[in-house]
Parts: sequence; C-alpha cells; structure tokens
Amino acid sequence: MIDETNRIPKAAAAPSIQQQIHDVAQNLEELTDVLRDHQSMLRLRGMNLPANSLETFKLVQSRLSSMTKALTSRQIELRQLRALAQTTAVINSTLDVDSVLNQVIDTVIQLTGAERGFILLKSAQTGDVEFRIARGVDNEQLNREDFKISKGIINKVLTTGEVILADDAKDDERFQNNASVYDLHLRSVLAVPLIVGGIIIGVVYCDNRIMKGLFSEHEQNLLAAFAGQAAVAIQNANLFADARARLAEINEVRDLMNNVFSSVASGIITLDPRGVIIAFNPAAEQITRVSMTDALNRYLPAILPDFAALIGETLNRVVANRASESVEAEVPLVADYRVWKIAISPLRDAQTGGIGAALVLDDLTDERAREAQIREAKKYLPVASIDNLRAQDFQMMNSQEREISVLFADVRDFTRWSEELQPEDLMTIINNYLSVASDAIDFHKGIVDKYIGDAVTGLFNTPLNPNPDHALAAVRAAMGIRSDVQGLHDILPEEQRLRFGIGIHTGTAVLGNVGSSERREYSAIGDAMDLSKLLQENAKHGDIILSQATFEQVKDHFRCEALTPEKTKGRADFTVMYKVIGVKRGTAALDDY
Repeated sequence: MIDETNRIPKAAAAPSIQQQIHDVAQNLEELTDVLRDHQSMLRLRGMNLPANSLETFKLVQSRLSSMTKALTSRQIELRQLRALAQTTAVINSTLDVDSVLNQVIDTVIQLTGAERGFILLKSAQTGDVEFRIARGVDNEQLNREDFKISKGIINKVLTTGEVILADDAKDDERFQNNASVYDLHLRSVLAVPLIVGGIIIGVVYCDNRIMKGLFSEHEQNLLAAFAGQAAVAIQNANLFADARARLAEINEVRDLMNNVFSSVASGIITLDPRGVIIAFNPAAEQITRVSMTDALNRYLPAILPDFAALIGETLNRVVANRASESVEAEVPLVADYRVWKIAISPLRDAQTGGIGAALVLDDLTDERAREAQIREAKKYLPVASIDNLRAQDFQMMNSQEREISVLFADVRDFTRWSEELQPEDLMTIINNYLSVASDAIDFHKGIVDKYIGDAVTGLFNTPLNPNPDHALAAVRAAMGIRSDVQGLHDILPEEQRLRFGIGIHTGTAVLGNVGSSERREYSAIGDAMDLSKLLQENAKHGDIILSQATFEQVKDHFRCEALTPEKTKGRADFTVMYKVIGVKRGTAALDDY
C-alpha cells in the first residue's frame, strides 16, 4: 500500500514571463501605496523619503506596463506567425484548387480581422480577372450581390504589383477620383498581389466598410508574406488541375483509339523497330487465327512464319525507304490458303526515333472466290445481271417462286433448210441468228436462259435481273430480234435468210439452280415456260405472239390482233392469243427500241 505521507509533491508550473512582470508591477504599486501612506508619519519625525523615490516607482511601473503591452503584442504576432506557418504547410500539401482557395481566404480573414475577403484570379484563357472565392467575417460564403469592391484598387494592384493599404479609403488622397470607393463607403482596405515567378496571377483583397484603421503595417507585411506562399500553392494547384484535365483528355483519346482499333474491320499489326509485335487488334486475331496473347511481344516470324517470309522483302523496303507499299499474297494457314491484301506503312517510334511498321490486313479470299464465280457467270449472264449478282452476293441463286416474263424464239423451217448445208456452214449461220436474238435479250436486260438447237429462251424479272416492267421489256426484246434479223438479211444471201417465230408469256415460275452436283445451271421451271413455248409454236415466220397475261400488261404500248390458237395441246384455258402488229405512237414502247 502506498504511503501518502511519503509522496513527493509535484512542482508547481512556472509562471509565464508576462505573469511575472504583471506580479512585479502589482508589488511595486502596493509598495508605492505603502510609502505614500507612511510619508506623512516620517515627516513628523523629521524624516523623509529619498528624493524622487515615488516618481521613480511610477516610472518603473510605466515601463513595466509598456513591457507587458509589447510582450503581449509579440505573443500575438508569434501566434499569428505559427498559425501562418501551419496554414502555409496545409495549403502547400493539397493540390485541389478549391481547397487551397478556401484555406487561403479563411487564413486572410483570421490574420487581418477583415469584414470581407476576396480572391480574384486571372483567367489563363482570356486574361480577364474572375472572382474565385469570397468570405465574410463569419466564414460564410458571400452572395453574388456582395461582390462589390473597388475595381480601381484591384486594377492598380494588378498593374503595379504593389500592396495597397488604406486606413480610411474615403479620405485617402490616392482614391479621390475613384467613385467606387465613395459609392461603396469603403473604410479599411488591404489588397495584396499574388505573384509567381514575377507574374501577377491575381489579388487578395480584404476590407471593412465600418471601421477605419483596422489594418496596420503589421497586417500588411504579414499578408504580403502569406500571399507569396499562397500564390505558389494556387499556381501549383492550377497546374495540377490542368495536368489532370490533360491526362483525362489523353485517357479519353486513348480509350477512343482503343475502341476504334478494336472495332476496325481490317486487321492491324504494328511492329517496333526491332520487329516485335506491339499491337494486334481483334480483326487481326480473326484473320490470322492467332490470339492477341500469343502475338504480343513476339517477333512476326515466330507466330506467322510463312506470312513473314512472303512479305519480308517488302517490309524491309518500306522501313528502309520510309514509303508505304501494298501487296496481295496467298498465305498458307493451318487448314487452307487465304488471300490477304497487306498495306505496309513505316511507323516512327516516339521514344527511340527508330522506324517500325504498321501492317493492315484485309482477307480477300471470299471476294476473290466470288469474283471467280462472277467471271464464270459472265459466260452466261448479261452485264446488268452481273452487277446484280455482285451486289446481292449470290443470295438470289437460292430457289424461289416469282412472276416473270418468258420469251421463246425459234427459227422457222430450220430443220428442212439445214439438210441442204454442210455442218460447218450450218453452225456459222445458226450462230449468227442466235447471236442476234441473244444480243436483243441482253440489251433489254433479259437473261438468256438456254439454247435449244435453233431456239433461244430469255427470262425477264428473275432475281438476277429484277424489272417491274418485265412484260414490256420482253416484248421490246422480241421487236428488237425481229428488227435485227431484218438487218442481218441485208448482208446474207437470200438462201440463208430465215425468220424467228416468238412466243411471250407472263406468269409464275420457280427459279433456281438445276442440275447435278457436277454441272448446274440457273433456270426457270413451270407453266410459264411451257406456255411461252406453245405460243411460239403458234407463231408464223416473223410473228410475235403474246399470251392473255402479257397482252394485259402491254396493250397500252403495242397494237395487237387477237387470234385463236391453232395448237393448244389440250389446254382448255388457252383460247386466245395476241399477235403484235406494231407500236402505238407516242408511247414509252419506243424507248430503247
């Protein structure tokens, strides 16, 4: 158990110097009072105090009082300097502009005792001065209507870089011509420039509209010193904000470029000056069948040796000459060969200055296969049909049912006439007639379906040659055949002059590829084909015979004569046909004819 009697007492706290001086002054005052009380008693006994002793005590008291006031003032200054140092450390430890401004203005009001405090900064873009922060003595944000200060004082500080201190601005000779000072009833004013590297970036302004003489040289010096540190902190925060904004822009551009890089349809591979792959987009993965993970940071020959060998010479030439080139190559992959178009461009490395390369890949395999199909199709289809075939990517080759117009043209009496000719002459002459018929069908955007001996069939409004006026086009083609045959007769001997009999029907047919896996052709099947052939069989030399359906669609363009068919093949619905006599004048039937 602890013995309380033996506990060592704690030493009393030493009084402050200010307290000691106060105690001495109080003792002197008490001693003076005692001496004054005993002075009369001493005189009765023939004694007196030393000369001027009371005055000496009073002088000492006065000096002690002055020392106390000076010491108090120094302590206040010391506290202000400590607070300033702490605030300076705080504002220099943050890089947020608004936080720095708030801390600066709060410190200004605390140091000066101002009624209002403002920070105005120059805009980096326009150079105009803008209010950035405003505080009242209660540390509350001021309203916009309170932003009323002397622009003349602000402009003078910004222009000269001098500190302005006014005890009573209304009576200050410097502001006699400044109307705003009088209008705003300004008293105490203190304005200090914010300077960084010799450049004025703004102003710290504080005032009091009631009290005069609020600010002294001490507040001026204190605020000027603080403003220097605050200006650096504000500038650093602004630079950091600008850097952060630029970084955000760079990140945004980078993300955009990454999105573009990832979404572009062409494969993109970039190589650094050493030949190492540094970029490999998703399209390159799909085209090369190599994953991005396997490709990045590896040499091109390590992942695509055959491809690297094919383009090696071109790649070296591009890097050496710093000029772009394109090449098309058949590249062997794991399971097949692919046709690639490769555009190679020089690429400068931003860090080393060396030259790498950017490779843009497009897989043309399917396109080249389609072009081969088109070249084959050109042997059978007119140019207009080839254009449609290219645009629709062969999807129209699938079987479908639709309304078409069928032209069936057959040379009259060819069998009997051919018996008198040699085979070579026979083929030459019949090809002349079939060429005339084919050219007319092609000219009117029909498709030559097939040649059957001395006959030719043409199709209008198939998926390969869509035409809403297909019946009109078919009749125009027939008129063209008849006219061109007449022209052919002008250069052939009389014994070789033959004529076509033509039948045209408009109806529904099934269109598509027919034949075996080894040999196929695009054709039409159905009643439309049968009826057009039957109409042709009823045609005489040079006749163009139309079905009822075709006649209804072209009757406004052509003059026709109704006839009763001689050959019906037992068809009960085939009771009338129409012979084309000529073109109705002033109609569109004459166009392209």
